[in-house]
Amino acid sequence: MNHYFTDNRHLAQNRKEITFRFSCFTCHFITDNGVFSKDHVDHGSRVLLEAVHASGKLGEAVLDLGCGYGVIGITLKKAYPDSEFTLAEVNPRALELAQENAQRNGAALRCVCSDVYSGVEGNTFTDIITNPPIRAGKKVIYAMFEQAFDHLRENGRLWVVIRKQQGAKSAEAKIAQVFGNCEVVRRDKGYLVLCAKKG
Repeated sequence: MNHYFTDNRHLAQNRKEITFRFSCFTCHFITDNGVFSKDHVDHGSRVLLEAVHASGKLGEAVLDLGCGYGVIGITLKKAYPDSEFTLAEVNPRALELAQENAQRNGAALRCVCSDVYSGVEGNTFTDIITNPPIRAGKKVIYAMFEQAFDHLRENGRLWVVIRKQQGAKSAEAKIAQVFGNCEVVRRDKGYLVLCAKKG
């Protein structure tokens, strides 16, 4: 079975364009077989974007971890053009699409191939934002939470969206264990957005 977090470049292509409207911005994304939520932007990503945007600010260095074809990072770059964005993704096809979509939407940002944080070692961020790949399993997801602490600057924030039925409560407990705090900043149709602050 192929998963959207694996190397599936051998899959037949079925590229399509989708349009995504958020706040006063309209983005156009190319998607394909073998990537997460290829037919439309998933509700969890929208809820996460709304929560981050409602906070009113982002720091100067933002990591979109597990970026897929780039929805979260590219959309936020349009809303926060002065922030520097890094988009990290383990799936080569999704990463290529993220690079293409950044160009299509005029978003100047950096895309890196990264298994969890392997592609951003030595870098620290003011914000790490993720809609984690639940099907990758708890071990991978919890590594994303645990290693976020060392990749955040002082007062940096980790933002996570997760469905209640996919382990939101245990994720909240794990993040609180790592950071010493974790707040549910938004709830919407079974999705929770969690935010933790370093320091």
